[in-house]
Amino acid sequence: MDNVGFIGIGTMGTEMAGNIQVAGYPMVVYDVREEATKSLLEGGARLASSPAEVASLSDVVFTSVPGPKEVEDAATGPGGELEGIKEGGIYLDLSTVGPSLTRRLEPMFRQKGAYMLDAPVLNGPAGPGKKDGFTVLVGGDREIYERVLPILESFADHPMYCGGLGMGLACKLVNNMMAFGMGQIIAEALTLGIKAGVDLDTLMESGSGGVFGSRRRGLERTVFSGDFDTPSFTLALALKDVSLANEMARDVRVPMPMTNLAEQLLIQCMNRGWAGKDFTVAFRLQEEAAGVEVRDPKLEQ
Repeated sequence: MDNVGFIGIGTMGTEMAGNIQVAGYPMVVYDVREEATKSLLEGGARLASSPAEVASLSDVVFTSVPGPKEVEDAATGPGGELEGIKEGGIYLDLSTVGPSLTRRLEPMFRQKGAYMLDAPVLNGPAGPGKKDGFTVLVGGDREIYERVLPILESFADHPMYCGGLGMGLACKLVNNMMAFGMGQIIAEALTLGIKAGVDLDTLMESGSGGVFGSRRRGLERTVFSGDFDTPSFTLALALKDVSLANEMARDVRVPMPMTNLAEQLLIQCMNRGWAGKDFTVAFRLQEEAAGVEVRDPKLEQ
């Protein structure tokens, strides 16, 4: 059984690494916040002092970190994975970055006889010990994907091979830009309906077979209750992903007028000091512009 290394034990990293551990894989873990590794250490994982040590002790290494800078630091910075990775070692980055970064890093690992795959994650965990929420979108060598598939299946209910290197990231960015762009459309639709005099429950029921129905649970948790302070996905991360989608579009010369607008609106939200709030806090800009609030009194705190 492969020794598995895991770097980045945040909210999602904890769930994914925990499920890998439950599946019986010996684990080596590292996080800049050592306390974040506590539950994995209690489960028998070994604590490493750096990403390089994780790579040197592992056959397969995962990173799950916030963004491009953290990925590059963990991979090629001082004490990074590149220093310790073994010949034949496999590195999968679960983070969301631009395909261009992965394609720049991969040759460095190849020179050491190692392999790199991009493997960003869609959706989120259903809860401790569950994997129902995770879709992993993998790009790179198909044979290496097949080699690590049993590990992916230990924490994701839908691992998916997307094609060559960077294709997993391309799929992730396309999905996220649609989700965040649709958020603005929904905000406009709901404020329009309410200001036109339609009751919120009636609006949601009228669209229950379409977009409103698919978004209702998330909207009830944040927008309808007015609680943006317990994020499932922060505004700062949403801006990062939309910016990466626009960057990818510039690389391949695809015009993205709506996604550029979404990026500008998210920047406005950042300038309000909302970086750590749930990404749906962007509704508040539209509410201010429309002069109405989209709230359900039954859900408000």
